[in-house]
Amino acid sequence: LLPDPVFEAGKTYVYKYEALLLAGLLEKGSARAGLNISSKVSINAIDQNTYFIKLEEPELQEYSGIWPEDPFIPATELTSALQAELTTPIKFEYVNGAVGKVFAPETVSTTVLNIYRGILNVFQLNIKKTQNVYELQEAGTQGVCKTLYSITEDTEAERVYLRKTRDMNHCQERITKDMGLAYTEKCGKCQEDTKNLKGVSSYSYIMKPLDNGIQIKEASVHELIQFSPFSEQHGAAHMETKQSLMLLEVQTPPYAPTTPPPLAQYPHRGNLTYQFSTELLQLPILLLNISDIESQLEDTLNHLVKQAVGKVHEDAPLEFLKFVQLLRAASNETLENLWSKHSGSSAHRKWIMDAIPAVGNPDALRFIKEKYLAETITVFEAVQALITSFHMVTATTEAIEVIESLSKESSIARNPVLRQIVFLGYGTMIYKHCYERTSCPAKLIQPIQDLLAQALKDGNTEDIILFVKALGNAAHPSSLKTITKMLPLHSKLGSSLPVRVHAEAMMALRNIAKKEPKTVQYLAFQLYGDKTLHAEIRMLACMVLFETKPSMSLVSAVVHIVKTDTNLQVASFTYSHMKSLTWSTSVIYASVAAACKAGLRMLGPNLDKLSSRFSKAIHVDVYNSPFMLGAAATAYYINDAATIMPKSITSRIKAFFAGAAADILEVGVRTGALQEAFLKNPAVFDSADRVTRMKHVIKALSHWKSAPNSKPLTSIYVKCFGQELILGNNDADTFGRDVFKALQSGPTWRFVKPLLANEVRRIMPTIAGFPMELGLYTAAVAAVRVKVTTTPALPEDFYLRYLLKADIYITTKVTPSAAVNTFAVFGINTAILQAVMVSRAKLYSIAPAKTEVTFNINEGYLNFTALPVSVPENITAVEVETFAVVRNPVSGESITPVIPANPRQILISNNTSSDAANESRSAEFISQRQKAGRHIKSKMVKSKKKYCAQTVNAGLKACLKIATAHTGDAAVYKLAGKHSAVFSVIPSKNLEKCFF
Repeated sequence: LLPDPVFEAGKTYVYKYEALLLAGLLEKGSARAGLNISSKVSINAIDQNTYFIKLEEPELQEYSGIWPEDPFIPATELTSALQAELTTPIKFEYVNGAVGKVFAPETVSTTVLNIYRGILNVFQLNIKKTQNVYELQEAGTQGVCKTLYSITEDTEAERVYLRKTRDMNHCQERITKDMGLAYTEKCGKCQEDTKNLKGVSSYSYIMKPLDNGIQIKEASVHELIQFSPFSEQHGAAHMETKQSLMLLEVQTPPYAPTTPPPLAQYPHRGNLTYQFSTELLQLPILLLNISDIESQLEDTLNHLVKQAVGKVHEDAPLEFLKFVQLLRAASNETLENLWSKHSGSSAHRKWIMDAIPAVGNPDALRFIKEKYLAETITVFEAVQALITSFHMVTATTEAIEVIESLSKESSIARNPVLRQIVFLGYGTMIYKHCYERTSCPAKLIQPIQDLLAQALKDGNTEDIILFVKALGNAAHPSSLKTITKMLPLHSKLGSSLPVRVHAEAMMALRNIAKKEPKTVQYLAFQLYGDKTLHAEIRMLACMVLFETKPSMSLVSAVVHIVKTDTNLQVASFTYSHMKSLTWSTSVIYASVAAACKAGLRMLGPNLDKLSSRFSKAIHVDVYNSPFMLGAAATAYYINDAATIMPKSITSRIKAFFAGAAADILEVGVRTGALQEAFLKNPAVFDSADRVTRMKHVIKALSHWKSAPNSKPLTSIYVKCFGQELILGNNDADTFGRDVFKALQSGPTWRFVKPLLANEVRRIMPTIAGFPMELGLYTAAVAAVRVKVTTTPALPEDFYLRYLLKADIYITTKVTPSAAVNTFAVFGINTAILQAVMVSRAKLYSIAPAKTEVTFNINEGYLNFTALPVSVPENITAVEVETFAVVRNPVSGESITPVIPANPRQILISNNTSSDAANESRSAEFISQRQKAGRHIKSKMVKSKKKYCAQTVNAGLKACLKIATAHTGDAAVYKLAGKHSAVFSVIPSKNLEKCFF
């Protein structure tokens, strides 16, 4: 029978503690980033089951170099800055080998307290008295995970050897924080053979039995977290953590803190479980030493404005990220001061309005709301800021309350565009809030359901559609019943609503189907099988049905319906959909593809002969299982009349990456009155002559514009990541006029748009109490200058038929430029220290163009002329580089490229401490660096290629230069190399014009 670990009263236990954390590729001779902590740890009892733990003589060391040749560099300045916090005693409960509550003064930050938790985690032991080998779910710093114990006792040596292994992939409660992943779907099929993220830790103890318990003499811990975007055979990045504890002495009299604070100053700060802190808002790409935040914001903003003059600067995305990070650290008062000072400058205020949504907290939403209600920002600025905010701001209950209050404002209700965006965003925030929650309160969606009920009562079709779309964005299971009532099933309400409402209700079920696939599947099948319904509703039901990946039996039931269906539109749509799914080679659609193949054999080829006037569905996908990478494109062409003009067109792009799937983009168009206008003029489709057909099109649109019709010409929606962003209608009052009116004055536009396009993060603690982050960030800055001249000038009250009578000349000069930075990050990220592997992809492009378009519809000609313009040497350049970087806000950063420019110079330091500089001068260090350089050079694989093509008629020569360097054959090693691609276009000196 083994007793529990004890710390005897009246004694102080002094241990030597060391923790090593390294991020990088596991192979020796590759670049890694990390840190090392060494200290003495003193533990003593203050009363029964309550103890003090304190670090003594802590020392931090940083690492950025080639492992294991390069040495650690002492972080002397950082250690001094954290000395007071690190050496503050922490109080904890310890009963029967289990760590309980943790108490600490408020002066100890959560980051430092987590370091203490990492030490206490080593002492967490659940020893069973009567078993030597057993398994349990054990609580620890990283959550409650499956742990296997093995105990061996050596009675002669008076030692007990205990080993335990913790599997991080089988946890009852895993401590992680996901950001930016709400729009992704877990792909179970992709993860069947291998998992992208794995973690395991092993503990080894040597203990000595005592009369009243057992004493821990030595402990060593080894944890390995592995991540790969591909399957394992293609390599992986690793986060390796090692801890060691060795008992140095047991002292008497008892240890006491140097300045023991009163017990009242030790509030309860949680338990052994890791707590998230400032790392949630800390970008791992940079670590700023914020001393005077107002002046730093001022300098960064002025720098961004200065860089945006003319073409975009290649470093603008990184500078924009710096601005965002400063805003995240700024108080509301600081932000207000910045706005008050620069809101009068259009250039400055644009950068502020584009950066605010990326701050990502409810204060950002509140700022936009207050500024719009105070009428200090325009509708256009509010639209841009709100759309971005709904996708960047963390969906807390506070943020949802801000949006709910905004939706009730009268100024929002008066503006149809803003009203649509706010309610669609309202649904999006609820969707994000409920992501991965097993239960999400129905009260969140109740305000939208109440508004929908009122719109149904009033018979307001546009409001009904808007609120249905909001419910579709929210995808809350409790709204399924509400949406079902509006479908033409058994309810009187559903049958009385127009077809357009039925169609939108059907589309709203798609996001809910991701959570309740079976319920939506049977509902869609029921609608599809009802041959009395409108053909469009049945085709949409078919679309939703196949998105739920139906079983073989359900596909067979669909085939049986098609065999006896007299509606060729529905039959054509179903057949083409099934046929395109049979082409799928992806494991994701394997079961559906197999079912559809069997179904097509039962149907036969007759439906394959129907023309393009009948509805179609097309699905194309590609998927590489070893690389876990793929894409799918789907298009739906829905028609209900015998013309080539469809009722609606929907296209969607889906991506598969690293075991997850996401709907990247979806665009849908309903032709509405446009189809009716062409049906009233059948000559539009019957004319074989191109010029005659164009005349009939203009004539049909002119007749439509003069008719008293309030029905929209077309309506369009755009979805990004499965969430509808905006809904737009073209009606009789606005069609075409805004565009042509803009051309009347020969406008010049200057547009600059910065964007934090992507911030996907998974943060999880290591056993040492430091947060490890997997992150993918994309920042972009685009600018375009457009000069348009129209000859002759269009009259103020022109009609479309005016275009039939005139020669129109439109000259356009466009100067677009863009800079995009994407960072893939893996490693330790805190507000006091970062040790990460970073793969950075930089794209810079500038492609000026000058064109002239001449057309005369009556004469039947259209000329497009490309005019010569000066172009830069390289139109587009892409660079990809991976490096190990360690940085802290006190002494700067140290960077080690995986593929150095000069293999003899492995370590590149910027603003490093004087200790590092002295160390680098030592002969031993220089020798180690040269050895590492020779090792990398021997493994390095380089390749340079150049492809050129020349068009004699156009007088242009285009070249693509590609250079790559990597140190291994596995995909991860190739990806972590250094790559570049440059595209250039050289015009002929004698080229004057190029006609098309």
